[in-house]
Amino acid sequence: MNAEIQAYNDRQTTVDKEICDLLATTIDSELTEAECKIWHAHPVWFLDGNPIVGYSNQKAGWHLMFWSGADFEEEKLNVIGKKFKDASVFYTAVEQINTEDLKRWLKKSKEIQWDYKNIVKRKGQLERLE
Repeated sequence: MNAEIQAYNDRQTTVDKEICDLLATTIDSELTEAECKIWHAHPVWFLDGNPIVGYSNQKAGWHLMFWSGADFEEEKLNVIGKKFKDASVFYTAVEQINTEDLKRWLKKSKEIQWDYKNIVKRKGQLERLE
């Protein structure tokens, strides 16, 4: 695991660290070609500079977000807005994480991507990457 992300996970409570470690190791094992780093204070994985998946601690629990997840057609992922293509799920216990679902979503995250890397250059307009 990336040392920066491991340090982030190590700063969490025991229960939260279990969630973070399972998310990070599963993401690392499925997105082997991804770059990962702390971005905007949270762990995020990128493919060719495009953000793919990340997690953060929020009031509702650990927020696992897929930047292009709205197009995954997965009922367990919540799509909140209409402007962007993100979708997410919240976890409060490691037992809630279904690794088979997570692996399927990660596979889709490689195949279905919107170009967030160039969103500023395109003045807020997203384009689908092929």
